[in-house]
Amino acid sequence: MSTVVIVLSILLGLLFIGTGGVKVLSLPQSLAIRDHLGLPPRLWRLIGVCESAGGVGLLAGLAVPLFGVAASMGLVMLMAGAIISRIRVSDSVVMISIDVLVLALVVLLVILRASA
Repeated sequence: MSTVVIVLSILLGLLFIGTGGVKVLSLPQSLAIRDHLGLPPRLWRLIGVCESAGGVGLLAGLAVPLFGVAASMGLVMLMAGAIISRIRVSDSVVMISIDVLVLALVVLLVILRASA
């Protein structure tokens, strides 16, 4: 396993555990984003659980590669949904670009894992 895969897995894993955690815990800044995007509370919490599970899967994938592949694919779908949600509410280019960058990093991780 390459150093890039390890570093990306750790960084993205921690990122998604954190972003999922704030959704699950219903922290005020997370609720403001949820309301801005017009998403129902149960869906928001489910997204948070999926993000956190994906982050754990990326970290577990360092020991069991299949977990990392499965988590990466799930996170690609979550990020695509995040981008669509931001476009739907006409969010700023900066906010959309951040999600596109995270999506690109997850896709890069998928590609690097597939080529190993």
